[in-house]
Amino acid sequence: MKPLFQLSTRKYEAEKILVQNAMEDLEKKCKVKNGFEIKPALLKAGWAFFDLELSTEMLAVIESSGMMINAQGFGFSEQLKNFIGHFLESKGSQVRIKNINY
Repeated sequence: MKPLFQLSTRKYEAEKILVQNAMEDLEKKCKVKNGFEIKPALLKAGWAFFDLELSTEMLAVIESSGMMINAQGFGFSEQLKNFIGHFLESKGSQVRIKNINY
């Protein structure tokens, strides 16, 4: 099963670029191609909601490499969400992140 996260923001165009660049950087660190997919956005009441899906290969590298050592949370899915959220934040993104599926 591929992890799926819902990202939300009020500044979709700017945030989409930040998220894209951050995830491409994570792909390079993981040495994975096609490690993520950003789904089309749903615009609602001034907010944009869009999904971020990680590939199983990228997930395996993140999990086995020790990247998530400092990620806090109860259970693996919450730790993964916190890791991705902090990683995006470290690259300048201010999206809100929510676990949808894992």
